[in-house]
Amino acid sequence: MGLMMRSFVLVLCVIVSSQFSYGTGSHMGEQPLSRIAIHKATLATDNSAYVKASPLVVGLNGQNKGWVTLEYSHPNPSNDDWIGVFSPADFSASICEPESEKDYPPLLCTAPIKYQFANFSNNNYSTSGNGFLKLQLINQREDFSFALFSGGLSSPKLIAVSNKVTFANPKAPVFPRLAQGKIWNEMAVTWTSGYGINEAAPFVEWGLDGGARTRSPAGTLTFKRNSMCGSPARTVGWRDPGYIHTSFLKELWPNSVYTYKLGHRLFNGSYIWSESYSFRASPYPGQDSLQRVIIYGDMGKAEEDGSNEYNNFQPGSLNTTYQLVKDIKNIDIVLHIGDICYANGYISQWDQFTAQVEPIASTVPYMIGSGNHERDWPGTGSFYGNVDSGGECGVLAQTMFYVPAENRAKFWYSTDYGMFRFCIADTEHDWRPGTEQYKFIEHCLSSVDREKQPWLIFLAHRVLGYSSGNFYGIEGSFEEPMGRESLQELWQKYKVDLAFYGHVHNYERTCPVYQNQCVRNASHHYSGPFSATTHIVVGGGGASLAEFTPLRPQWSYFQDFDFGFVKLTAFNHSTLLFEYKKSSDGKVYDHFTISRDYRDVLTCTFDSCSRSTLAS
Repeated sequence: MGLMMRSFVLVLCVIVSSQFSYGTGSHMGEQPLSRIAIHKATLATDNSAYVKASPLVVGLNGQNKGWVTLEYSHPNPSNDDWIGVFSPADFSASICEPESEKDYPPLLCTAPIKYQFANFSNNNYSTSGNGFLKLQLINQREDFSFALFSGGLSSPKLIAVSNKVTFANPKAPVFPRLAQGKIWNEMAVTWTSGYGINEAAPFVEWGLDGGARTRSPAGTLTFKRNSMCGSPARTVGWRDPGYIHTSFLKELWPNSVYTYKLGHRLFNGSYIWSESYSFRASPYPGQDSLQRVIIYGDMGKAEEDGSNEYNNFQPGSLNTTYQLVKDIKNIDIVLHIGDICYANGYISQWDQFTAQVEPIASTVPYMIGSGNHERDWPGTGSFYGNVDSGGECGVLAQTMFYVPAENRAKFWYSTDYGMFRFCIADTEHDWRPGTEQYKFIEHCLSSVDREKQPWLIFLAHRVLGYSSGNFYGIEGSFEEPMGRESLQELWQKYKVDLAFYGHVHNYERTCPVYQNQCVRNASHHYSGPFSATTHIVVGGGGASLAEFTPLRPQWSYFQDFDFGFVKLTAFNHSTLLFEYKKSSDGKVYDHFTISRDYRDVLTCTFDSCSRSTLAS
């Protein structure tokens, strides 16, 4: 038994998943890594069993993704055998204290970052004992090893461990994420690397396409295990996140194309570079031009190699990603309104997600909202006392992605894009009248100049408006309790065109509705004065789908039990196109247009205008 194999004599334990209630948005689902009960593992090494991984080094030409081939053999195979991918490669080196009485001590502080069954591409594996797999790795700052287990996920027995595989430069800057800055002509660039501030100075080299280039410094953040609020994020799900850097590219010329690349100047004078990327700067607020917006929630992540697949995330999440990448030249900004990657405390999955959306987020602003699977944890200031974040309590979301919030721990903010004003709420904090967030929402809605920015959009993760999702129907609320009761007068008063929500994993569009009544019949075309807000649930980004209640409310116009996203196209100040597209084929399955003049915005409707007097 070699040195690496001897290191596995330590007891292998993974926290059980039963204490967590994952998938609140659909009342189903789980983090796939939480299925693995290594707390029951035994050491069952066999000298005739082996796992061989090749190549030994990935990314020799600077790539941040790469495929490895595994060859393995087991003298007593079964269809329950599986391969775990571990990083760092020496995955049995540390043991954690239990977080609660429900945990099984001792706890090994590492779970696999992905897994696949040994017979995945080998129909005769259970008889021959020989198999192979092709697995995709991303650069995650550490080396990798591959372990063969028998006994299934519930009673695993460690059979063999492979050689190590590493990336050529495991610390390289990777996976840039763009975001709107706090002012319209500023772009934030966030990325991940293995270089701390004691090793290198991070920056972005950028400039107009074909023009002179400048360098802007970046700030660096990270967090430690004790920054997490509980298990599994602080135990088996913990993985060092590396360093997260953010630079601000300022005084951009509107609509101009810029190129950029990420850089680290090492203290020995050498430089480490990423590949080059490009983006188009935002239009001037109020600018009359073609502007295209993508909106969805609850996407999650999935693996292109088929590993970790569960609850249908793979076709949903990947298909949504593929459709956006395919249409990226016709997209200007993306808003992902909560439940980002469903890491649920398994920190490695945030790297996997940023890798998945890199072709989108490196090209257009990728604005996120906070959902229950990012924020919720008891005793941490969350409005909800559940454990859906897996112990992350918002730390990952507010560090891995930039948003122009005054305080990123309070994840509400506004952002302007040309003719759009977006007001993004944080449903994991209290929004009711009298709260700090309520004051923000009213200010965001009331301060927009509708002559310049006619399209006013409200967004939140949980459904603060209307949904006939089954679990809301069972509650009898058809909304998040205290949602529309708190905010509907604001939407009506300030004439919010559209309100978008996730959390319920399907698609639904209402009529223009106020106080549970259709103010106007639902249609494919609206013109003339504002009547009421249209509410849209667009939580089918990729997570397991949620059923509708059998009772169909009169305000529910269009329902779709499928994965999809919404695209808004503002042609000018008076014409907006709304399209709902399925992720499976990118085709339009629901649509409508809004046509109006600025005078129509000024026109009074019920509860939408201030009092006036006839006094002279």
